[in-house]
Amino acid sequence: MLETDARDRVIVALDCDRERALELAHELSGHAAWLKVGMTLYYAEGPEIVKTFKDLGFKVFLDLKFHDIPHQVRGAARSASLAGADLLSVHGLGSGAMLAACREGAEEAREDRAKLVAITVLTSMNQDALSEIGVESPVAEEAARLAKLAQASGIDGIVCSPMEAHDMRELLGPDALIVTPGVRPVGAALGDQSRVATPSQAIERGASHIVVGRPITGADDPVAAFDAIVAELVENVA
Repeated sequence: MLETDARDRVIVALDCDRERALELAHELSGHAAWLKVGMTLYYAEGPEIVKTFKDLGFKVFLDLKFHDIPHQVRGAARSASLAGADLLSVHGLGSGAMLAACREGAEEAREDRAKLVAITVLTSMNQDALSEIGVESPVAEEAARLAKLAQASGIDGIVCSPMEAHDMRELLGPDALIVTPGVRPVGAALGDQSRVATPSQAIERGASHIVVGRPITGADDPVAAFDAIVAELVENVA
């Protein structure tokens, strides 16, 4: 894999406060192409934080996991798109009508609409966790069901664990976005993730993008940690 391609595949998750997020963004400028803004940062700072990162030259994955009635999700997708986000997430569990409304909201906002990915099964969940909420299907089967619903509803791709990435690529085809959190370099702590893989394993299994947070943002040298992941992809992925 070429280095420029590898850098574009890694999304750095900034699940921290504004001061630390800006510090990391400035450090990673010129190295990382993508930043992920999740609920922790967005709920504290609002749309302005997306605009700030865009002004610094980053692409932004706004990971708010929309899940509401179709009318609300349509408006949320429109507002998030107007903030400048390049990629938005929506829960696949919200129904085909809600997913289609998300696409409509993104299209209303900009001609170059934000891309959309649907959450299948959160990477913190295992089979026992699914059973707790009344879903008895195996994790992989549930992820596939939601992925097909998302694609049929006009969503560009999905978020799934690296464990499902290969099957999702087979199911959704070569052009689908497949974003995989739950990526940990060799030796990194697992934290609250249950279904994980190394960066190169995730890409080889079919991920278009990998999301990496604490192994980069919590490292003594975040740039070195990011560059090490890029080097792993360049060396190990064809």
